[in-house]
Amino acid sequence: MRQRRVWIARHASRLDFADPAWARSAPRSHDPPLSAAGQREARAIASRLAGEPIRHLFSSPFLRCIETAAPIAERLGLRILVENGLSEWLNCEWFPRRPELLSLEGLAQCVPAIDLAYHSLGAARHGESGEEALARSGAVARRLVREFTGDLVLVGHGASVLGATAGLLGREGEALPLELPYACLFCLVEKGGGFRLEQCASTSHLKALP
Repeated sequence: MRQRRVWIARHASRLDFADPAWARSAPRSHDPPLSAAGQREARAIASRLAGEPIRHLFSSPFLRCIETAAPIAERLGLRILVENGLSEWLNCEWFPRRPELLSLEGLAQCVPAIDLAYHSLGAARHGESGEEALARSGAVARRLVREFTGDLVLVGHGASVLGATAGLLGREGEALPLELPYACLFCLVEKGGGFRLEQCASTSHLKALP
């Protein structure tokens, strides 16, 4: 019998890093979309996952994650379940105030694959510590694999990707000494009541990109 897999992706390249001037006039400067390169990276992730029997697709509510998930949803015929537990690390240095994000309805206007009926299992607290952010994303990843059957995809940020991975591996509190490239993929395989790491921060799917 085929073993269950959980794929965890970091969002693709963001517009504000490619074009620093964008944030000066943006209505939500802390919630950038993907850059043109990021859109290509997101499509490459979708191509990599196209042959996988994935049943559920979860994403952080930040636009760059939603736009990373959108080609996956289109390619695999899935809905995007917006999961606040996969949010960015909301520390006060990066976010002096809680960042303003699009509502679910606003996201659905941008990406029709958003599932408006899904109720998030987790929440991010503004001012959380790094340890709290890792624990939060690890806890929600464990809940997702308990409550949803089949293969899953989780799309998040550097901290939430590491936290979800550590949480599923049972390695909470351990530092995973990784530099996470944009649009990298982790693959965890269920075995013996737990998960083992099969693929770690892979970018092989991006090698054909210009």
